[in-house]
Amino acid sequence: MPALTRNKKKGAKSQTPPLIKRTKSNPTPPPKKAMKSHKPPLKKQRKGVSDEKREVYNDEEEEEEEEVSEESDEGDELGSDLFSDGDEEEEDGDEEDDIEPSDDDFLGGSDEEKGTLVSDSDSDSDESDIEKESKAIDEERERQEQDAKDELQMNIKEQPDEFRLPTKKELEEEASGPPDLPALQTRIKEIVRVLSNFKDLRPEGVKRKEFVEQLKADLGSYYGYNEFLIGTLVEMFPPVELMELIQAFEKQRPTSIRTNTLKTRRRDLADVLLNRGVNLDPLSKWSKVGLVVYDSQVPIGATPEYLAGFYMLQSASSFLPVMALAPRENERVVDMAAAPGGKTTYVASLMKNTGIIYANEMKVPRLKSLTANLHRMGVTNTIVCNYDGRELPKVFGPNSVDRVLLDAPCSGTGVISKDESVKTSKSANDIRKFADLQKQLILAAIDLVDAESKTGGYIVYSTCSIMIPENEAVIDYALKKRDVKLVPCGLDFGQAGFTRFREHRFHPTLEKTRRFYPHVHNMDGFFVAKLKKMSNETKASEGDEPVETKEQAQLSSDEDDDDESIKELKKPSGANVVKNKQRIPISKANNKGKKNKNFKTENANAEGPRKQKKKRSQWKAEIAQAREDKRKVMREKNTKEPGRR
Repeated sequence: MPALTRNKKKGAKSQTPPLIKRTKSNPTPPPKKAMKSHKPPLKKQRKGVSDEKREVYNDEEEEEEEEVSEESDEGDELGSDLFSDGDEEEEDGDEEDDIEPSDDDFLGGSDEEKGTLVSDSDSDSDESDIEKESKAIDEERERQEQDAKDELQMNIKEQPDEFRLPTKKELEEEASGPPDLPALQTRIKEIVRVLSNFKDLRPEGVKRKEFVEQLKADLGSYYGYNEFLIGTLVEMFPPVELMELIQAFEKQRPTSIRTNTLKTRRRDLADVLLNRGVNLDPLSKWSKVGLVVYDSQVPIGATPEYLAGFYMLQSASSFLPVMALAPRENERVVDMAAAPGGKTTYVASLMKNTGIIYANEMKVPRLKSLTANLHRMGVTNTIVCNYDGRELPKVFGPNSVDRVLLDAPCSGTGVISKDESVKTSKSANDIRKFADLQKQLILAAIDLVDAESKTGGYIVYSTCSIMIPENEAVIDYALKKRDVKLVPCGLDFGQAGFTRFREHRFHPTLEKTRRFYPHVHNMDGFFVAKLKKMSNETKASEGDEPVETKEQAQLSSDEDDDDESIKELKKPSGANVVKNKQRIPISKANNKGKKNKNFKTENANAEGPRKQKKKRSQWKAEIAQAREDKRKVMREKNTKEPGRR
């Protein structure tokens, strides 16, 4: 019995040694708790690495558990066969090994601690690898940025700091081949940059005139302007504003329509057009009847509302002259150049179809569009006539109307976006011809207006040109020729007109005129001036005033002497006086209007004004000669009388 129990104890003890050996030879992997005790890496890149390691550890744990179960079965079989004392000594030795740890165990720690240390070292290595990769990426990025900076600095060094104008040889080479548009554009920008700050950016030995001439040539070749027009624009505007203006001419202005208040309201019209698929907005704060159209699913000039006369296709700049005219009800108004009727119908709507409007148009083919628009818009107070505007004072009579609107024919340099042929078709001679016609028309318009009108007496002059000879020069001419003055146009926006340009000096009140530009106001280039007639008298021409005043001063100084000399010439006073009697009656007869055959034959081919000046000079010479002869006779008479006594 004791032996049996002893064998059982030995069998029980024999089960443990294989497990201990297994653990020593193959240490168990770190448990899941050890894995969880370690903090996960902070970066997302480490997450995938830790997950993969966890899966590997789980698989190894399952395989090791299967091996441990197999070894435990083998240990049971061996425990039943081994009963020797040697085995007991070995078992006792094994138990001592289990109970008393070695120095290595104290220094190295337990197997679990070793597993945790291994996992920590792996995670640290992963962190170090990721940090190295991120550092490498950052270094590569910094290197690329540095390379880009170095390349930029190299390009800057290759380009000269100062802009250099092309030489004659380079210009000849450019002229021989097709135009290089990118090079032209770059050169234009550089020239504009230098001219905008020429004092600081001026190259040594180069004059401003050379830059300006090169800018004219480049703009003309790049945008297609002729030499005259681009030269005038360069003189009128500074370089930066000039580029904005030219670029604005290359774009189309937005389409605008004007509501006909004789038939509808703007709100109702907008609702109807929106339902038809028209995208629109109110034009601006300064207009109560205008609408701007962005796009439309239907033709905007063929809708039922257009055919019914609810609105008129009209540019925004054409609203301005009528707004400046500000006609009132029951007035007599003349539109001297009315076709196609946009401004005339606007005047009629402001007057609410009262009073009388004379819509004049000189060109017969344009009368059809004028009358058609008047009928379509429901205008009933307008009379259409076909006269030359310069003859209207003879037709209607001078001082016969309250207000006159003169939208004068012009060169059209403000509407280049609509008609690009203006770039090359207009010359200095054309501008001069238009200016002469405009001066005659504005004088006729002033003569039509009655200065004593209770409500009116105003003239509005407008053009779709930005040329100074067609605008400020014409108004300055009218101020000298007629008794008129400039008054504010009543428009809250727009730039003031020129009071000086190069060698020209205009009246200071021309700052009351208004100019409109496409690059500033997003409408066609336009000019508007409003004149008030002060009296119905006309001024003499400025060129004749100095001559006339000088002659009048001479005549007034000698007036008394002339009267005396004429009286004395009537009396006989000797032989010399008899000779002068034959000369003096000629001037007398001429002054009285009597005919003289000899005088006619001498001055038959002379012109009127020159003839008059010649008469005055002859008359003065004759009077002076008569005086001298009289003095001689008196001296001789005085010398003879003392001798007689």
